[in-house]
Amino acid sequence: MATRTRRPERREEPLSRQRIVEAAIGLLDTAGEGALTFRALAERLATGPGAIYWHVTGKDELLNAATDAVIATMTADTTSTAGTAAATPQEAIRTLALGVFDAIDAHPWIGTQLARAPSQSPLLRVFEHLGRHIQTLGVPHPAQFTAATALLNYILGVGGQNAANARGHHQHTSRTEFLDTTATSWANLDPDEYPFTRNVADQLRHHDDRTEFLAGLDLILTGITTRHSPIDPTPS
Repeated sequence: MATRTRRPERREEPLSRQRIVEAAIGLLDTAGEGALTFRALAERLATGPGAIYWHVTGKDELLNAATDAVIATMTADTTSTAGTAAATPQEAIRTLALGVFDAIDAHPWIGTQLARAPSQSPLLRVFEHLGRHIQTLGVPHPAQFTAATALLNYILGVGGQNAANARGHHQHTSRTEFLDTTATSWANLDPDEYPFTRNVADQLRHHDDRTEFLAGLDLILTGITTRHSPIDPTPS
């Protein structure tokens, strides 16, 4: 009796740019940027690489589209949350910043992509929203660019470093074990050469990344509001 050859599963949905981007995000989250190839993506989508090229011209465009999809969803969610809560500009900035921080934590590859393409739409979305809140805060026009870029650089820098740390220590040990080992190393440094580092070793051991991120953000916001108090338009 002849054996039937099982045919490969056919796609139930037509291939679209959105489906390709969603599949790319899943591949990036599970295996990282190095694993994102059109061949691997074609296997996930049960299609051929040529069909993907019909919608996306190359890996750079795909990475940008994947980053933009995550950031667009995040900014929409945080803007909606801030708006319904009647938030102050400071609260809106905290919400936006924490949204980016959490997005980078959930999708570590995003931090690299945002830093790599400053002129692309994903980064501009974040910069635009920060700038609007800075304007609402009453920062004078000549200082708005500096304030917005200072916040953006802090958010991307800390978010990216946090994601890099997570990738590094999760390969070999838990976060708690990693921090405990590092804190112990700090505590045993030369007291004359590293007095401050030794003194804060226990704080490293027990710190929460999100709490520290927001505390640093508040330091910057306090500096912005202290240096650039809103101008009172009412004549004296």
